[in-house]
Amino acid sequence: MELTRWAHALSGSLLSEPLPRRWAHCLGVAERARSLAPILGNDAELLESAAVLHDIGYAPSIATTGFHPLDGARFLRHEEHADERVVSLVAHHSCAVLEAEERGLRRDLESEFVQEQPELRDALLFCDMTTTPYGKPTTPTDRLAEIVRRYGPDTVVGRFIQRATPEMHAAVHRVERRMAESAPGGQPM
Repeated sequence: MELTRWAHALSGSLLSEPLPRRWAHCLGVAERARSLAPILGNDAELLESAAVLHDIGYAPSIATTGFHPLDGARFLRHEEHADERVVSLVAHHSCAVLEAEERGLRRDLESEFVQEQPELRDALLFCDMTTTPYGKPTTPTDRLAEIVRRYGPDTVVGRFIQRATPEMHAAVHRVERRMAESAPGGQPM
């Protein structure tokens, strides 16, 4: 619980006033992370912490490159001396390596931050892609379409999302299957 309390407080201090909608999204993503506890075991607190922190790189006080996963992870590592697993999840959340490639930052991201285990990356992506910008539940299809509409299809973010869509849907399906299998009498979807 200590890690989660720290993560919520830090994220709130960075996002709640300058970016209240982004803060609402992070709270919604953290709520989704809590719902995955049955498949996370000892990593439930880790995922919730990464979930509430995943977008802190948008905070004006720490944004330097304009690529929020890298800015957030660097801040967590160098300023907060955060748990490296949280740092890794923030750095690589939601197929960040593909957006890094669009921005010419892939080498930086991959050389500075190792990838966390695939099941946790999938879980964080699931939480992010099933939560609206306002922190409410949504479908991955609606969330991805909303991102492309908001940024435009020919922008860095729009191009990245369109490239990442198949893997994002696949990750969501893997998490849904794990949740179904973990339910009493669960069967794969």
